[in-house]
Amino acid sequence: MKKLVSLAVMAAFMVSPAAAEEKVLHVYNWSDYVAEDTIKKFEEKTGIKVTYDVYDSNEVLEAKMLAGSSGYDVVVPTSDFMQRQIAAGVYAKLDKSKLPNLKNMDPDLMKAAANYDPGNEHGIIYMWGTTGIGYNVKAVAKRLGDKAPTDSWSLIFDPANAAKLKDCGISFLDAPTEMIPAAMNYLGLDPRSTKKADLEKGAELLTKIRPFVRYFHSSQYISDLANGDVCVSVGWSGDVFQARDRADEAKKGVEIGYSIPNEGALQWFDMLTIPADSRHKDNAHAFINFLMDAHITANNTNYVWYANANKASMPFVEQEIKDDPGIFPPKEVLAKLWGSKVYNKKTDRIITRLWTKIKTGK
Repeated sequence: MKKLVSLAVMAAFMVSPAAAEEKVLHVYNWSDYVAEDTIKKFEEKTGIKVTYDVYDSNEVLEAKMLAGSSGYDVVVPTSDFMQRQIAAGVYAKLDKSKLPNLKNMDPDLMKAAANYDPGNEHGIIYMWGTTGIGYNVKAVAKRLGDKAPTDSWSLIFDPANAAKLKDCGISFLDAPTEMIPAAMNYLGLDPRSTKKADLEKGAELLTKIRPFVRYFHSSQYISDLANGDVCVSVGWSGDVFQARDRADEAKKGVEIGYSIPNEGALQWFDMLTIPADSRHKDNAHAFINFLMDAHITANNTNYVWYANANKASMPFVEQEIKDDPGIFPPKEVLAKLWGSKVYNKKTDRIITRLWTKIKTGK
């Protein structure tokens, strides 16, 4: 009898984690950030049922992750937020033996992402892009003329221009760690500076523009640009291209442009990670590996209009997207991009205080 019990105990320990895991997966990702059939394809291939929730700011994701027990198995933080969350023990190290599709990834881009996560131990690039200016071509030309500086941050950071655009609508991302550095860069300051005086100068510029800004939001501008409800939005590259696609489909005469300002812009990476307290880590690895399949990555890029870091996917990415310098910038533009700076708690407090003042005008 004891021998049978021992054999049963041994058998229990020999059951693989994959077999022990229930066939479920909880994903938390950015809004409008995956092709419509991706989740269905994964479920059909693996039999794993996916619960898919969305957010529209890193701050929302960070609050949930730092609180612990989020219940999610895969989340997609931007690289700088991921870096400090790794330091807080939020994410598990990846088991790369379970990610054979890693061979598809661009080594140069993965090396760039490794600046935030040495050895790419905790995260894989999902998509990457820039933070630039989306604009309604006709509405801007009507107010600022055919030579409107759409290729410069002066389009919105020059109060004289912003005032003329107020009536058709300016929107800013509700993302202080992107907006304040962009203003600093426009002023000729280092956008990665953590000096209080530099941050305050960036905030001062945004405060001057505040009366002309209709709202601060990190996803509403997609539909508003497409519908002509705003005419200029500081936004993420792929979001603006989605707005352009929607406007083209609506055929209401709204023409959307996207520019990476000639003064430079932020380059960011959104990373696939597994929370340390995930209950379905094998399923999470299976999902991340699935997303790195060349055809799946291409399908997602073709839908969301964001650049990916999957070299093997490029033959399957639509030519229009591959040739668009706003999505895949040329070398001379890449040279002007900057990476995010990871702030310490002291700088975080300064940023939060300044952003509250900017948004409220108080």
